Amino acid sequence: MSSLEQNDDDKRYCANCIHCKTVRVPLGDGRNYQLRIRCEAGQWKKKLGEEKLHKYFTVSRRDASECPCYETMGDSEEFIRELKKTLPIKDEVYSPTNS
Repeated sequence: MSSLEQNDDDKRYCANCIHCKTVRVPLGDGRNYQLRIRCEAGQWKKKLGEEKLHKYFTVSRRDASECPCYETMGDSEEFIRELKKTLPIKDEVYSPTNS
């Protein structure tokens, strides 16, 4: 392995960063929503400057090694392994609970 390559144990993943936050994204009907992840530090931007949101699946694999704002929440290897086991396989649609 070259010095430029990293094995999975050395990677820093966005999902293990303190700035990685879950947000609700409304669907077309306005009542239901899906959960997405945003970077509270503002590191994810689209080409035109708009904030980019990611799915759980993406942030559990997204490498944050070059991110200047990365702050770990703990043991990355164990956290990512458990996260990958428990993530939903497909997008889930949520609806507000009627009280």
